[in-house]
Amino acid sequence: MTDDPSIMIRCRGITKSYRKGPNLVTPLHELDLTVARGEFLALMGPSGSGKTTLLNLISGIDTPTGGSLEIHGRDITTLGRLELTRWRATSIGYIFQLYHLIPVLTAFENVELPLLISPMSRRERRERAEAALAMVDLADRMHHTPAELSGGQEQRVAIARALVADPPLLVADEPTGDLDRDNATRILDLLQRLAREHDKTIVMVTHDARAAEAADRTLHLEKGKLLESAT
Repeated sequence: MTDDPSIMIRCRGITKSYRKGPNLVTPLHELDLTVARGEFLALMGPSGSGKTTLLNLISGIDTPTGGSLEIHGRDITTLGRLELTRWRATSIGYIFQLYHLIPVLTAFENVELPLLISPMSRRERRERAEAALAMVDLADRMHHTPAELSGGQEQRVAIARALVADPPLLVADEPTGDLDRDNATRILDLLQRLAREHDKTIVMVTHDARAAEAADRTLHLEKGKLLESAT
C-alpha cells in the first residue's frame, strides 16, 4: 500500500471477469492506473470496453477478480461487505447520467437523503444539504421537486447529493449524456471547479470528446487496456 497523500487512486493488475452464459468475459485484464488527488480524469472508449466496469470497481460497487485497488492509500479489495458499504458512504460520490432523483422529494430532501443513515443531527444534515445546493448554485430551488426543475438543474441536484457527505472522490457515468450543449457546459464547468477549487478527484466516463476536453487528462479504454491522449 502507498502512503503518498498526492495519490487518490492506484490500480495494480486489476482484472474483472464474469460469466455470460457458457462464456467467460474479461473486460479488464491486469489494468494499471494512477490518478492524482485533485485530478479530473476522463475515460473514453467504445461500448463494452469496460469503462463503466472500471468506474464501478473504483467506487466499490463491484469487486475485481484480481489485483489491488487503493483509494487514498487503502486497498478496498480487502474490505468486507459491511466495511465497504461504510467506506463508500463517506468516500465516494456517484453521479449518474439519468440523475436518479426521487420524484416525490424536493431538491433539498434528495440531497439530504444519503445523510439519513449517518449519526448527524437534523441541524447538521440541513446545513450540509443547504451548503451542497449552494455549491451548485441551486439554493433558490431547494424546495422544488424534480418535475419543477430543468434537466440541467436536476443534474446539479444529483451532483449536490454526491457532494453532501464531502467525499474526496467523485465518479461520474456520462454526466452530460442526457443534456443539451448549454447545460452540459455548465455541468462540466462545475466539475472543473470542484476539482480545482475544492480538491475533489473526479473520474468521468464519457462518449463525448468535447466533454473530455474539460478534464485534465483523457484515457481511452480499448480491449482492457488504457491508452493516454493529450487534452
